[in-house]
Amino acid sequence: MAETKKKTTEKVVKEKTTPSKYIQAIGRRKEAIATVRLSKDKPQIIINDKNLDDYFPVKSLQNKILEPFTKAKVENKFLITVKARGGGLTGQAEAIRLGISRALVKLDNTLKPTLKKYKLLTRDSRVVERKKYGLKKARKRPQWAKR
Repeated sequence: MAETKKKTTEKVVKEKTTPSKYIQAIGRRKEAIATVRLSKDKPQIIINDKNLDDYFPVKSLQNKILEPFTKAKVENKFLITVKARGGGLTGQAEAIRLGISRALVKLDNTLKPTLKKYKLLTRDSRVVERKKYGLKKARKRPQWAKR
């Protein structure tokens, strides 16, 4: 009676707190894309499975993310989960800010004029200009020598 044991590869799946009802919005800036989910749970901001203070240790970037709440005079009473990818920290912070603003407008349409006044609903379309041949950077030219 040889018992055959099946090898089962068990994946360690960490429990994700996926709220039942949420509002989703997307924010973009430069090369960064942020998918923001807003739900009415305990107030917390989670970015790529990290806390806000851990992901953005710089206070100015944290203030940039919380700007839609301060300008609209709405206290942060939401669970905000963000998946940010691409770009740098500043681009991601501004993409998250746009995503939060869009989600707040989906939640309460009366906030739209206030957020629009502070240009928080406008996508900043400025991107890095490409380098041209014969130049050192996008516009910087080599030094000209007469002799």
